[in-house]
Amino acid sequence: MACVLQDIQDYISRLGEKRDFQKTVGRDTLLVGADFPFDSLDLATLVVTLQQKTGKDPFADGFVSFATAGELADLFA
Repeated sequence: MACVLQDIQDYISRLGEKRDFQKTVGRDTLLVGADFPFDSLDLATLVVTLQQKTGKDPFADGFVSFATAGELADLFA
């Protein structure tokens, strides 16, 4: 679980370097509608990256709602 949160932090850090923002990610960090520029394409890219790294597809049976980095990490734990 901690490694998934770290993957999320790494992804957001790479975005920040390209888009000139910084954000520390914790379990309660909102991924959509938060105070950093993270759009639906970014979210989809992050999900695919996590699927490739973990070999898990928590959305195989349909979409599962999540809003925070912790909720997303839990889906891949």
